[in-house]
Amino acid sequence: MTSKEIKERYLKFFENKDHVQISPAPLVLEGDSTTLFTSSGMQPLVPYFKGQKHPNGKRLVDYQPSLRLQDIEEVGDNRHTTYFEMLGNWSLGDYWKKEQLSWIFEFLTGELKIPLEKLNFSVFEGTKDIPRDDDSFNTWLSLGVSKEKIFYYGVEKNWWSRSGSPSEMPIGEIGGPDSEIFYDFGEESGFHKRFNNSKEPCHPNCDCGRFLEIGNSVFIQYEKQNNGLLKELSQKSVDFGGGLERISAAVINQPDIFKTDIYEDSIKSLEDEYLVEYGSSDEVTKSLRIIADHMRAASAIISEGIIPGNKGQGYVLRRLIRRSVRYAHKINKDKTYLPIKQFSQSADTVEIVEEEINKFEKTLSKGLKEIEKISKLNGKNAFYLYETYGFPLELTEEIAEENGQKIDKKVFEGEFEKHKELSRSTSVGMFKGGLSDASEEVTKFHTATHLLHKALRIVLGEHVQQKGSNITSERLRFDFSHEQKLSDEELAKVEDLINEQIEKDLPVTFETKSLSEAKEEGALAFFGEKYGEKVKVYTVGDPKGDWYSKEVCGGPHVSSTKNIGRVKIIKQEKVGAGIIRIYAANK
Repeated sequence: MTSKEIKERYLKFFENKDHVQISPAPLVLEGDSTTLFTSSGMQPLVPYFKGQKHPNGKRLVDYQPSLRLQDIEEVGDNRHTTYFEMLGNWSLGDYWKKEQLSWIFEFLTGELKIPLEKLNFSVFEGTKDIPRDDDSFNTWLSLGVSKEKIFYYGVEKNWWSRSGSPSEMPIGEIGGPDSEIFYDFGEESGFHKRFNNSKEPCHPNCDCGRFLEIGNSVFIQYEKQNNGLLKELSQKSVDFGGGLERISAAVINQPDIFKTDIYEDSIKSLEDEYLVEYGSSDEVTKSLRIIADHMRAASAIISEGIIPGNKGQGYVLRRLIRRSVRYAHKINKDKTYLPIKQFSQSADTVEIVEEEINKFEKTLSKGLKEIEKISKLNGKNAFYLYETYGFPLELTEEIAEENGQKIDKKVFEGEFEKHKELSRSTSVGMFKGGLSDASEEVTKFHTATHLLHKALRIVLGEHVQQKGSNITSERLRFDFSHEQKLSDEELAKVEDLINEQIEKDLPVTFETKSLSEAKEEGALAFFGEKYGEKVKVYTVGDPKGDWYSKEVCGGPHVSSTKNIGRVKIIKQEKVGAGIIRIYAANK
C-alpha cells in the first residue's frame, strides 16, 4: 500500500463517519505573525475549539502539510523530519473519547491491516489537579487491547497544548490529555541495545527507535485561567494527528521512514549520483536522510512563493538548502547534487535551489580562505565568519575539531545577542511594511503601493496578493503573486490605472475597526502583519461610496493621491516561483 493510498483511505474512512473534508491550510499562514510555518493540522482551527462555529460543521477531516523547525537537529535518525504531512480528524463539541479511539483503532487495524500485536498505547496518568484518564484506558481494553500494552505517562508525554505542560500554558491557552498509539518493531530489531546505553527496559516512549508513534488523539477540554488554574471548556473537542510518513512505515513494517515510497526516488538518485549505498555507513545514511528531508521541505516552502533570504521563512529555506550542501560535501567534497527535481517539477523551484547552491559555494570558498588566516578559532571569530561570510557555526566547529580546537558556543551566542541588540537600536523609528523612514517621499510611494496593488488585481486578476515591499525615498519595490512577468501591454495598463487615480485627486482616509469588519467591507488584508484587536483601514476614494482601494495597513499615507505625483514602472523581474517584483518611481 502506497502513502498516497493510505491518505486516500484515511480521508474516505472519516468521510464515511460523517466528517467533512476541508482544504489544508497554507504552509505559510496569511495574517499570522506568531509563527513562521503551519506545524500541525489543528493550528488553523484554534478559534473553533474555543466555540466559534465552523462553516463545515462539527466533524472535520483533512491532511495538512506541516513543518517543525525544532526537529531540524533530530533529522538523520530513522523517524524524524522537518517537513511532513499530518492526517487529522476533529470533533468540535461532537463525539468524545469512545468514538475517537474506536474509529482510529478500526482504521489502523481494519482498514490498514496493522496487526494488533504490533501496537502499544499510552494514556495520561493524571496530576493532583487533573484526573487520570481511565476512560481512554478502559476504551482500549474494550477494543481487545491487553492491559500490558497500555502505558500511563505524565504531563511531559501525555498532555498536549501548543505551549507544553499545564504549568507552561499561558492564560487563555487550551489543551488536554492525549492518548498515543505506537508501532512496535520488536525486540529483535535491536534498536534498544544499539542506541540506548541505559539498563532500563524499553518502552513506547524510550526514543531508541524500536517504537514509532503513529497517532495521537488529543482531548481538548481545558483552558488556562487568570488564577493559573485549568477550567473545563463548555465545548469538549477531539484533535487527532497522525504523520503520513510514520503510518506508511508501520504499514510495511519498516522502521526507517526514509525507506518508504515518499523518499524512494530521492534516495535512489542520491545513491546513483554519489555512487554510495544507503545503509553502507552511519555517516552516509545520515547525510542522505538529511538531504532528502530538507529538499522535500525546501520544495514545499518555495511552492508558497518564498525565496531564500536572511529573515523569516526565507532564512529557513536558505538554511535547509545550505545544510543540504554541507551534508552533500560530507559524501563528496568536490560535488554538489541535491534531489530537488524528485520533489518538484517546477523549473522555477529548481532554478531557485541551484542559484542558492552557487551562492553558498562561493561563500564557502571565501570563508575557507579567511579561516586559513586565523591561527585559533574561537566563539568570537566564529561569529565574525558567520556575520561576514554567512559561514554556518556547525561548519566552523567541524573545521576547528580537525585542528583539535573547540568553539565556545556561549561566546558565539553572546556575540549574536550583541548583534541583535545593535540591530534593534539602529532600527528604532523604522516603520512596518518595508519603509525606510517616514519622510514625505517614502510616504508618497507607500500610498502608491496601494494604487499599484489594486491596479494589478484589475489587470491580472484577484489571485494577485502582496508578498512584500521595500520603499525608499527614490523608488518603491513591490512583490506579488503571479506566475509570469507582465507583458508590455499589461504593464502599460497598470501604469495608466495608477496615474488615472492620481489625476483624480482622490482622498486617502482611514478608519479603525475590527479585522472581520474590514474584510466584510472588502478591505484587502493579505500581508502577514498583526495590529492587535483593531486595525487601520486606509481607503483611496470615498469610504462610504465609490472607492478605488481599501486595505488594512499601518501607514503612513498622503492625504490625497494628487500628492503622489505621476508614477512610472521602471523594471520588473521574477524573483521566485510565482513571485513577481515591480519597481516604480516618479516620472
